Amino acid sequence: MTDELRQTRTTQASSAPRTVAGRYTLLRELGRGGMGVVWRAEDTVIGRQVAIKELRLPEGAEDAGVFSERVLREVRTGGRLNDPAVVTVYDVVTEHDATFIVMELIEAPTLSELVRGHGPLPAHQVALIGDQVLAALQAAHQAGIVHRDVKPGNIMVASNGRVKLTDFGIAQAVDDPRITTSGMLVGSPAFMAPERVAGQEALPASDLWSLGATLFFAVEGVLPFERATTAATLHAIMNEVPYLTHAQGPLASAIMGMLIASPDARISAAQARGLLGLAAHQNAAGPPTPPGGRPTAGHGGQPPTMPGGHTMLGTPPSPVRSGKRRALVAGAVAGAVALLAGGFFLGKPFWSTDTDEAMLPTLSYGDGGDVPSLELSGSYQCLNTPLGAGRSIADSNWVDCESESHDAELFFGDIALGQSTDDEAVPASYPGDERLRAFAEKQCGVVFHSNAVDDDRRASLRYQALVPSRTEWEKRPAEGDYAIRSIYCFATDAGGGRMTGTVSREVH
Repeated sequence: MTDELRQTRTTQASSAPRTVAGRYTLLRELGRGGMGVVWRAEDTVIGRQVAIKELRLPEGAEDAGVFSERVLREVRTGGRLNDPAVVTVYDVVTEHDATFIVMELIEAPTLSELVRGHGPLPAHQVALIGDQVLAALQAAHQAGIVHRDVKPGNIMVASNGRVKLTDFGIAQAVDDPRITTSGMLVGSPAFMAPERVAGQEALPASDLWSLGATLFFAVEGVLPFERATTAATLHAIMNEVPYLTHAQGPLASAIMGMLIASPDARISAAQARGLLGLAAHQNAAGPPTPPGGRPTAGHGGQPPTMPGGHTMLGTPPSPVRSGKRRALVAGAVAGAVALLAGGFFLGKPFWSTDTDEAMLPTLSYGDGGDVPSLELSGSYQCLNTPLGAGRSIADSNWVDCESESHDAELFFGDIALGQSTDDEAVPASYPGDERLRAFAEKQCGVVFHSNAVDDDRRASLRYQALVPSRTEWEKRPAEGDYAIRSIYCFATDAGGGRMTGTVSREVH
């Protein structure tokens, strides 16, 4: 045999498709990452196209035995889950120095690819994606499994809207010992929950944080915490609160509720799914955009806006400090403290029910309420008159917090539920005085005790919630108009005196 013929045969042999376990023919590479390569392959026994993840031991990460155990964990994890949004694992094969996991082939782009290629997604599409991923996570959590790496690159979105959550390769059963190199963070830093950054074990609530960051990216087109370096990213996760510019209402509440720093206070999967379901229904129905103009309690007006005209849940419907960005970014977090589905609360609240000594009795406003009339200012957020039963609030009662002493400061406002004349998707029934007051009090309490209020002044303050009266709630807007049923949170001096300056902090 000539050298030329021998070289030709060697080249042909080296270019032949690889076969794993005498059954799976690797056709082409689909992608690669730190843990290995993903291949498109064919199961020659039954003639099925599959995806195969080829995993190799990461250099210096852990010994072969620990790595093998992690791989087996992935297989066991995939096999235990039965949800339409979870990628099915068919088989596992070990050959030579590699392990191959045979999985369902999903021919669809990842959420990361969709957003990078087309920009932020429509709110209702983000809500639908989030709902399906949450269903998969609920199935995993009920089986005692934490995904630990929920991110846009692990969510595949088909053209028909179906979603698949993949890569349970670093999932950890809640009741199993951690299998990683000591001190090694497993997961993607930009989507890692604060408790994990602090060194705590991953919890089901940690997956919800990661999903919140993922949906934020989907609707905004930017990562909420990613910075120039890993250290800066982790610092942002621990210390910063992002704000939404393309989402409002239930979707904003769901996202920011999942991004609550404390895992104990974080919104639950069931609550988030209720909000996302409502958001998908609302946005798909296409409610009309409210007209502009200064809102008066219970009547037509435009929803709260951030600079640049972007709508955001959690900012008071009108009062803003001239020349400064509102300090109520954390307000969107509080918007998730109740599950809005079929009307209002479902089930027991997830927060503490202990009495808050800083809270004053809640007042109602509007026709038949404690405050007969409440007009809002387009420029100021402080009042030159005390809040109290029988006292109406006129536009002339609003003053500049920095230049005039005042009796109360509006530090937070939120839309409890909107209504338009042709919007049948949003239930408009009155939830009852007790539930409405509880909703407002918890909203106000969360924001009051957050860094949205000056920490140094909080001890000398009290807070009070205002809610719409039943008559105000049930008013129908004029034709083509939009009603905003809002709750408002005011801070007052604990001793009943007047205040100077502002208690609302600017949150970056």
